[in-house]
Amino acid sequence: MTFRIGQGTDIHKTDPDRPLILGGISIPSSFGLQGHSDADVLLHAITDAVLGALALDDIGAHFPDTDANWKDADSGDLLRMIMHKVARMGWSVVNVDSTVLAERPKLRPHIQDMRVSIAELLQIAPE
Repeated sequence: MTFRIGQGTDIHKTDPDRPLILGGISIPSSFGLQGHSDADVLLHAITDAVLGALALDDIGAHFPDTDANWKDADSGDLLRMIMHKVARMGWSVVNVDSTVLAERPKLRPHIQDMRVSIAELLQIAPE
């Protein structure tokens, strides 16, 4: 059996006029993140890791911010599209470990919901 490992990172500026979406869920916060899509920095990093493992460029190459089709796009939908491509290539995700670097808001109360959301998108068990 062959394994491939990818690593993804992403960063967005904060925006007090947008909702905060992380791992496919809305997090109560006084700010969100700037971006062409919903700016889910966690799903963007995971998408980049999946793409990188298969040498398929990065999320920006597949969903450029110059394309109006992706304006305010749900990052979960973008990851789903990539996962369909991954499946067609005969690959699947086995495991993901992600780290979010943020002082606030506190994410601990939302981690299980994010874990379930991400697992569903990747078609893996939340464990």
